[in-house]
Amino acid sequence: MKKLSSIGQLEWFRNKILSGKQGDIIEVHVCMTGCRAYGAAGVLEALNDEIKSQGLLKQVEIRATGCHGFCAKAPVIAIEPMGVQYQEVEPDDAGDIVGKTLKQKQLIDRLAYRTPNNFQPVFYRNQIPFYAKQERRILANCGRIDPTNIEHYIAAGGYQALVKAMSKMNPDQVIEEVQAAKLRGRGGAGFPTGLKWKFARQSAGRPKYVVCNADEGDPGAFMDRAILEGDPHAVVEGMLIGAYAMGSEYGFIYVREEYPIAIEHLNIAIEQA
Repeated sequence: MKKLSSIGQLEWFRNKILSGKQGDIIEVHVCMTGCRAYGAAGVLEALNDEIKSQGLLKQVEIRATGCHGFCAKAPVIAIEPMGVQYQEVEPDDAGDIVGKTLKQKQLIDRLAYRTPNNFQPVFYRNQIPFYAKQERRILANCGRIDPTNIEHYIAAGGYQALVKAMSKMNPDQVIEEVQAAKLRGRGGAGFPTGLKWKFARQSAGRPKYVVCNADEGDPGAFMDRAILEGDPHAVVEGMLIGAYAMGSEYGFIYVREEYPIAIEHLNIAIEQA
């Protein structure tokens, strides 16, 4: 991708991405983070092979995405805009998924979620109890975009907040906006984010740094890993907004070595951005 040198070029590029997308294209979102442990890579390969062999390369887009959240039923795939979710998918299922669901709009019982009380199949994600009451905000893009493709992030509205901050607001206004939103830290103390940014901006020391602590202190907690793996550009954008508000020249991200997918996707996002 050619380097963009102005805010206007970013908006032009986003419109170009959206205008080039076919309205009737089917997207198959394959979790390729946690689901890898259950064989998602084989599922992805098999789906790509079936799309090619059944002549649907122009009608279907296969996306390797971040976590869909329902790790207990891995590997998980979602089919949009149908809103269908299949679970515990195996490579051998790819032929039926492409031939029946994608071609003929037929749903496959054996791949559906089953209700615990009567074991009835539930095909649509918004009807599955695990998802029904969820309102994804921070993780809205996880499981929907390819985290290694900046075009997906931009098409989903990515970097628009940064554009607004840098073109229509001064640093103090950005801090006031964050304070008004009552954002708080997630480390346990719940310290107001806007106040932290204000103190950093008022500090006389130079240079100033933005440090993103992507290390989970609680065993078994993977919120930071999920967003780094599934939506790394959101972290980069957030750090850039914070740096603009606080007057920081440098940024660092602390992430565990045992999160190789997060590190891989972060490096790609930083290079692309």
